[in-house]
Amino acid sequence: MSAAAAAGVRPQLLIFDWDGTLADSAAAIVQTMQVAIRALSLPTRDDKTIRELIGLGMNDVLTRLFPELELDALKALLERYRAQWVTETAEAPLFPGALEALEALHGQGYRLAVATGKSRRGLDRSLRHHAEIRCLLVGSRTADETASKPDPLMLRELLEAEDLKADQALMIGDTEYDMAMAAAIGMPCAGVLCGVHDAARLRLFSPAVLLEDVSGLPAWLTASTAAEAMLSANGRK
Repeated sequence: MSAAAAAGVRPQLLIFDWDGTLADSAAAIVQTMQVAIRALSLPTRDDKTIRELIGLGMNDVLTRLFPELELDALKALLERYRAQWVTETAEAPLFPGALEALEALHGQGYRLAVATGKSRRGLDRSLRHHAEIRCLLVGSRTADETASKPDPLMLRELLEAEDLKADQALMIGDTEYDMAMAAAIGMPCAGVLCGVHDAARLRLFSPAVLLEDVSGLPAWLTASTAAEAMLSANGRK
């Protein structure tokens, strides 16, 4: 954790993961992948194995699930998964309180962005469904237009677009991939426990806080900022 995060300095940019952080989509992703695997008569993979990989770009997910497959077979699986997702899978709901938290944070002057393992097509579909979120964002990055997590390139690009440094932002996510990419560039991070990786895995990256879900973020940021103001005032005495 950076010195800025430890001191409770208010970040200017809040960067959110999507699946498992804002959207309750893990079960749908696993189910859709299982349908695609069966449709192509591929070797079975258990739900837990698939779930553990949520958050990575889909190309990385597939190569980890089936390292033995040739490129053409992986491409066919990706196409089958995407077709199944678009035609048969209902858009995942947001976690309770997620939208309200984003609206509150936006109203408090925070800049909001999304950094996700989804494809651009997939994120745009989600944002069309949850149109109230789109207008709150200053930017977004997806795994197919930049590097997949845990590579921090998508974070670097969001920072560059907003002319900010890593310690002026906060990454919020539910997986070790989110925590790792933030840690790689010295960006503070906050973990949420409503997604796919447990507290023990997230703690390995020293997040500034672990929350049950995103709904607790506004209160934590308010308390953290107040603590910093008090420390600063005491330091001037």
